[in-house]
Amino acid sequence: MIRSPFFRLTHAGLLAISIAAVGLSCNKSRRAGVAQKTEYPETRRQDQVDTIHGAAIADPYRWLEDDNSAETKDWVERQNKVTFGYLESIPERRELHERLEKIWNYERYGTPIKRGDRYFFSRNDGLQNQSVMYVMEGLNGEPRVLLDPNRLSSDGTVALSNFDVDYDGNKVVYGLSDGGSDWRTFHVKDVATGEDLADKIQWVKFSEAAWARNGQGFFYSRYEEPQKGAELSGANYFQKLYFHELGTSQADDKLVYERPDQKEWGFGATVSDDGEYLLISIWQGTERKNRLYYKVLSVEDSPVIELLNDFDAEYEFIDNDGPVLWIRTDLKAPRGRVIAIDLRNPARENWREVIAEQTDTLQTVSLVNNTLVAGYLTDAHSAIRFYDFDGRMTKELELPAIGSAGGFGGRRTDTEAFYQYSNFSTPWAVYRYDFSRGESEVFRKPKVDFDSEAYETKQVFYNSKDGTRIPMFICHKKGIKLDGNTPTYLYGYGGFNASMPPTFSVPNLVWMERGGIYAHANLRGGGEYGKQWHDAGRLLNKQNVFDDFIGAAQWLIDNNYTKKEKLAIGGTSNGGLLVGACMVQRPDLYGACLPNVGVLDMLRFQLFTIGWAWASDYGKLEDAATFENLRKYSPYHNVKAGTCYPPTLVTTGDHDDRVVPAHSFKFAAALQEAQSCDNPILIRIETRAGHGAGKSTKVQIEEAADRWAFVLKAFGE
Repeated sequence: MIRSPFFRLTHAGLLAISIAAVGLSCNKSRRAGVAQKTEYPETRRQDQVDTIHGAAIADPYRWLEDDNSAETKDWVERQNKVTFGYLESIPERRELHERLEKIWNYERYGTPIKRGDRYFFSRNDGLQNQSVMYVMEGLNGEPRVLLDPNRLSSDGTVALSNFDVDYDGNKVVYGLSDGGSDWRTFHVKDVATGEDLADKIQWVKFSEAAWARNGQGFFYSRYEEPQKGAELSGANYFQKLYFHELGTSQADDKLVYERPDQKEWGFGATVSDDGEYLLISIWQGTERKNRLYYKVLSVEDSPVIELLNDFDAEYEFIDNDGPVLWIRTDLKAPRGRVIAIDLRNPARENWREVIAEQTDTLQTVSLVNNTLVAGYLTDAHSAIRFYDFDGRMTKELELPAIGSAGGFGGRRTDTEAFYQYSNFSTPWAVYRYDFSRGESEVFRKPKVDFDSEAYETKQVFYNSKDGTRIPMFICHKKGIKLDGNTPTYLYGYGGFNASMPPTFSVPNLVWMERGGIYAHANLRGGGEYGKQWHDAGRLLNKQNVFDDFIGAAQWLIDNNYTKKEKLAIGGTSNGGLLVGACMVQRPDLYGACLPNVGVLDMLRFQLFTIGWAWASDYGKLEDAATFENLRKYSPYHNVKAGTCYPPTLVTTGDHDDRVVPAHSFKFAAALQEAQSCDNPILIRIETRAGHGAGKSTKVQIEEAADRWAFVLKAFGE
């Protein structure tokens, strides 16, 4: 199955499932609501004005975009000194850190991958900075360590980014990320010996490895080596698809496909299980529309054939039966369907519908045991349904409760599949489904130091500004008193067709354990209700997302869950934009704001790394109407002098080459300059950290403790 490139390119990435809340002290002896004047480092203003579509746009902190300059590095150091001095003065910070560390210290497993007679899976013993990859010979074999990323750096900042096993389970391509960057270096490991081969592939980004059927090489995509000094900020264009033969130099890799006439095109590759076809998914930006090409591998020097070349929908290869390809698509089906295309007669009038569009949103399909396993979202939570090749549903898998389930990787001939399940109060557990018995059994289930039965989750629906019905999950301790005074953390994302179902988070758990409410709004712009839901929150409709989030905050207040002084809002990446936009539009509505690695300068996002790809959600500045729309909600450009903004902790990483840290630098500088009251405006800049993927456990705990120590003080708790 081709892994969709879109999720890898969006900000959701691995942090879409909330980077969230930490605990809440119930010590009422502290002075409630008392702010102390914070002295900020001086930030130089420059006379930088751009003219865009005839409008003069001031950008006084443009110089902060140069992350290599001595002046910027000095600014980062001075800001961190103020921020950490402030955080270290909060008494509850140590207590939060200790409790987070204690709960985080539980065994965690990834979903196993079966290749041949071997099973591959990840495991973290609790506080390891990075999860370790294991292999077992047979289902009941003794696990042995295959790859331990913790041995690759002293500070836990070298992370495993991908792990691609060949057809027979004899070799693995693994990718490493250093310091949080999106750049990957590929290595090859022999599974039997555990030894690395000499192969080394550099400057890979937004690509996995697709093994040839014989295990003698793999396909991958890469960019040209960036200019020195621009590795973390330069724009990424002209990706190319290569084949690497084991035992040869990267310089000798065979170019399989490129498009010098299309600088924005990227290529995702997979090899069909029968080894006959190379499927090439061509993406452009983050909108889930792609082209689908193929190449016959059994014919030497065969051409790349343009099968689906209209960029009119999403097409994801599931599997094949000879020349018949099964494809998941949203063509003429905004909530998804499955079709069959016969390569001998590929014209659209010959396509056969296998699974018709349903009321729920089809997100994933795999083929295991001659069964199409379909993962749906029904009102933003998971449903797993089995279908035969005639599109008849044969079973719906019973899940423990409202939550998230995923996995079911495997092959058509397999008689088993593994999947994971989680919800807000239940850590990820791994299950094995036996198709011959039609039953699930626990494969690995973690034990965590808390009582999951003490919490409850409800789903509510509220009306946004334009009357649209929006779902929201609310989770808290059972029996909590709703008197309008309960500290509440509201999280959102709302973009890039990314869905946010219920999932477990240690920081969220600590928040709820100490009496807080966690609210999770499923905003337009996401994928919870298919393409139409996404379209309603992107491009010129982006304001709908902010209205949805503001509406969620107001609903929580109006329904006595909390009050504005005890309401914190948070979001990551595109969710950081969400927080930034909502706090400049309604600064009166929140008690604390936590924009994390946010896209905050909407007039220059397209200039850095992969930012140009987000135009499918945000639009292109060249269009006058788009410019006016972006200008209207861009957080950086809508900070107003003389405004009392809520206590705000901006967070970013100095190695973030997805959303470059300049977004956060400039926004924080503008807020500090404009702030008219004593509410603190701080920026926490993590060193040797990126957008979030692969972040060490140690850093995650520290960041979580700091965020919520900040909120405690803001709430006067």
